[in-house]
Order: sequence, then C-alpha cells, then structure tokens
Amino acid sequence: MRTAIYWLSRIWRSDALSAFGLASLLLLIFLGIFGPLLPLGDPTQIAAGPRLGPPTPQHPFGTDELGRSFLPRVVQGIRATFLLSAIAVLISAMIGTFLGMAAGYFGRAVDIMVARGADILFAFPALLVGLLVAAVLGPGQVSAIAVIAIATLPLLIRVVRSVTLSVAGRGFVTAAEVAGASAGRILLLHILPNVMGAVMVQLTYALSIGMIIESALSFLGLGVQPPDASLGSLLRQGSAYLTIAPWMAMSSGAVLSLAIMSVNLVGDAVRDALEPLKGRDLT
Repeated sequence: MRTAIYWLSRIWRSDALSAFGLASLLLLIFLGIFGPLLPLGDPTQIAAGPRLGPPTPQHPFGTDELGRSFLPRVVQGIRATFLLSAIAVLISAMIGTFLGMAAGYFGRAVDIMVARGADILFAFPALLVGLLVAAVLGPGQVSAIAVIAIATLPLLIRVVRSVTLSVAGRGFVTAAEVAGASAGRILLLHILPNVMGAVMVQLTYALSIGMIIESALSFLGLGVQPPDASLGSLLRQGSAYLTIAPWMAMSSGAVLSLAIMSVNLVGDAVRDALEPLKGRDLT
C-alpha cells in the first residue's frame, strides 16, 4: 500500500501531463469499479428516453436506438475494456517474465527456443490471431483475453530477456552461483527484483495495446457480446448512426482515446521515474 501511494505521489508531482494522465486514469478506473453503484441509470433499461435522443441533462451522452441512456452504457464499456485488458496483460506478464528470465539466464537451447517462439508470435497480426481464436473458441470475452495475451507476450519476453542478459553477468549473480545457490533461487531472489522495473513500464504500454485490441475485436463482433458492452462495441453501435446520432460514436470514441492516452502518459512517467538519467545531458 505504501509503495502504491509512493508511486502515485511521484507520478503526480513529475509534470502536468503526467498528473493529468494519472487523474484521468484514476477517474476512469473509479467509474469502471463503482459505476453500477452511482446514480447513472440502468444500461439495459429500454425506453429510458427517446430513441436516438441528443444529449440532455437527464441523458448527458444521449440515448441509443432502443432509448437506453448512453452514459451508463459507456461506463459499462469502460469496466469491460479495462477489466479484460488488465486480466490479459497480467497473464501475459506472468508468462513473459518467466520465459524471458529463463531465456536470458540459461541461454543456448532455452534462449533459442523462447526467442524463436516469440518471433513467430510477433509475426502474426493481432486481428488475424483474433479471427483464428474466435473460430476455435467462439466470439466472447475469453477469446478477447486470449488474443490480447498472445499479442502482448512477445514484447514482454524480449524486454525481460534483454534485461536478464545484462543482470545475469553482474557480480552478485556470480557470487550466488559460486555460493551454490540453485537456479530457481537466483532467478527469484536476484534477477526478478532487477527486471521488475522494466516489467512495470511494459505493463502500462501493454495495457494500452490491449485496450486497442479489445476495442478492435469488439468492433468486429469478436469480443464482448450483447447485451454486455465494451467501448469497441459501443463505437460499432454508434458508427451505424453516425449521420443522425453522432454523439454515440463521439462519446465512446472520446472515452476510449482518453483511456489509452492516460495509460501511456502514466507509463511515460513510470519510465522516467525508473530511468531518471535517460535523456539528460551529463556534460
């Protein structure tokens, strides 16, 4: 808890853009978690207002083709997009950290096998993987999580492997090996703490990529299925009425853009905090 508060305060004090990104991200997370408890309306209530009604004080984001208030549906979409992307990225981070450390520390056959496997996954476009996974598992949330995890895994493996290669040659690792420490103990106690900074930075960027992929899959009908909503499915819904009810696509698209931008700004702040000398002129 103290560590989280420390990082939040450090990001908040870094610069105006980072503070804006952090505030926006915390607001979106708050809406995603506590949205059902707020007096925003029922996202599934039909005829809550006029069909395709414009924004009003009662319905700030207007209404859709069934008369449902669009604001609670956008809040529902925030929760789905964030939740699915976060679950997938955490799965990818656990697998990628383990494989990257194994490749960087053991080298040789393990390194070749893991690195070539990551290259193969990296060669497939995310949407093509989404079509293949949806054909096997069917469209839905499980397919979206699987596609995001597969798409973000190669980058995490590469980053962790690169950091592990530099850490594995340091004196404290050599001293642990000479002292007879097992490979598992060295990976867990000596290498993992030194790669966590890089993992934290990549997690933020992977989360933004995950939200883009989830939204694209839902836009194509391969992700979240009705009556549930995600930002991508709401964007698809609004695109059908773009000429007569542009507020539907504009509201969901603006929230999605804000979410991705906020995550990237926080990721930049975390990177700058972990690498304070990067980009500075020391002469």
